[in-house]
Amino acid sequence: MTVVALLSVAPVTEESMAGEVAKAVDALDEFDVRYETNPMGTVIEAAEVEEIFAAAQAAHMAVDGDRVSTFLKIDDKRTSEGTASEKVDAVERELGRTASGNPDE
Repeated sequence: MTVVALLSVAPVTEESMAGEVAKAVDALDEFDVRYETNPMGTVIEAAEVEEIFAAAQAAHMAVDGDRVSTFLKIDDKRTSEGTASEKVDAVERELGRTASGNPDE
């Protein structure tokens, strides 16, 4: 089974969050997860949901600040295998093109 999750961890601050977000992402390396960071969060994949929860907790705890905001959305499809990239591939097949665009081009 592959569990896919979207994780966003950030300090509540008016200044740049990049340093603290980097700490959260770095904490994921201690777990048996695959991940890819994008501008809105980090997509995490693991074989078991417990690993996702443990990695998310470590990422949350790695951020310094008086207030930390964490969002975790989990897709635990228990009846079949499927990676995050396969989900994107399926959408792109339906579109007949890549699932990205640049209106300025």
